[in-house]
Amino acid sequence: MEEDIRIGISIGDINGIGPEIIIKAFADNRLNKLYTPVIFGSTKVLSYYKKAIDAKDFNFFNPRDGEIARGKVNVINCWEDHVDITPGQATEEGGKRAFQALEAAVVALKEGSIHALVTAPINKHVMQGDGFSFPGHTEYLAERFEAKDSLMFLVQEEFRVGVVTGHIPLAQVSTAVTEAAIKSKLDAMMRSLKKDFGISKPKIAVLGINPHAGEQGLLGQEEEILIKPLVQSYREKGNLVFGPFPADGFFGTGSWRQYDGVLAMYHDQGLIPFKQLAFENGVNFTAGLSAVRTSPDHGTAYDLAAKGTANEQSFVQAYLLAADIVRNRREYGQS
Repeated sequence: MEEDIRIGISIGDINGIGPEIIIKAFADNRLNKLYTPVIFGSTKVLSYYKKAIDAKDFNFFNPRDGEIARGKVNVINCWEDHVDITPGQATEEGGKRAFQALEAAVVALKEGSIHALVTAPINKHVMQGDGFSFPGHTEYLAERFEAKDSLMFLVQEEFRVGVVTGHIPLAQVSTAVTEAAIKSKLDAMMRSLKKDFGISKPKIAVLGINPHAGEQGLLGQEEEILIKPLVQSYREKGNLVFGPFPADGFFGTGSWRQYDGVLAMYHDQGLIPFKQLAFENGVNFTAGLSAVRTSPDHGTAYDLAAKGTANEQSFVQAYLLAADIVRNRREYGQS
């Protein structure tokens, strides 16, 4: 086993594919030999899905005394009462249990008993209630860790895309993309590339908001009066920040390969090309938190629940990236 890195995993919606991708990932015990997984959820739920998908190679340990066992898959029971598991259905019970697991994992992360958190997919609608009134994990964790400048950062090896505006209606994007908002996300991306990915002089591309990046003002003024001057101000300070680029041509020609990070203006502008190119093994990383949090880049996929066909690769990559970032932060802190 490598250095002691304990990675917490919240089980997500118990009626989605979260339990299955966790089981499939750790049926190959090479993962828990590298780092120590600590699953926050339920031994009963995992046993149910182990049987449902016939995962004979998956085994786990329940640390009743609180002692995490290195080299084993540890499962922390976050509730003891009976739970109705209904694969493929969005239920209030599923939302309640997902939140219990997430809360327990966050407490452990804040206390330092785990070093990072990988969140399995949740249903944001059934999660809404006491304690959770957020558009998603990113916003919830930003509040819990009092992060002023968090960033939704999609990662697949050298392909990294962040967004200025996240889970808001498209009609609100143009007013939400302000100089302060772009600067906040750009600063968060720059810090993350240095601290979390070990890139001392990151090269960042900034996308425009309008078609063709405004076509020199013919298709919108945001690029001319807002984005270009801001990019220039970063360049004058010696930062490798470029743009604004037209999003379609930028991704269509593969220009993203020339940059360490890409800052998109809104959710779909960045996430559609990212998921097209990296859906099976892309990772969602919340940059800007004092803690490390990653997640697979997909949802609950109710239609696949308990069928044994869900692909665990994005979860595996999220697990490995979490450990890499913990290690990079330790090295950064010593530099």
